Amino acid sequence: MTVRTDTERITDHPDANAITLQGVLEALVDPVRRSIVRQLAQNSGDMACGTFDISVSRSTGTHHFKVLRHAGVIRQYYVGTSRMNELRADDLAERFPGLLMAVVGASSATES
Repeated sequence: MTVRTDTERITDHPDANAITLQGVLEALVDPVRRSIVRQLAQNSGDMACGTFDISVSRSTGTHHFKVLRHAGVIRQYYVGTSRMNELRADDLAERFPGLLMAVVGASSATES
């Protein structure tokens, strides 16, 4: 389990019951965002923004993380100056059983 040291600096995460299928699907339509989600799903822990293998500028990456956060797909928090990302797998599995793993599986198959 990750110890969060600063959760108050990023406050625009939707409650689990406010996550919508439309919002999740719109967030996951972009291949860069699917790649971020796939990397989080395949990693054993949370990841700092700068550790993702994405081929976009820093500002574009920030936009993609924001879209995922607003859709309820990821949760972000700070550890010192590092912005950490965690996949909201439990919340998504409760709201839409099987959806996240299907998307990650399909994304992994096309990336191989």
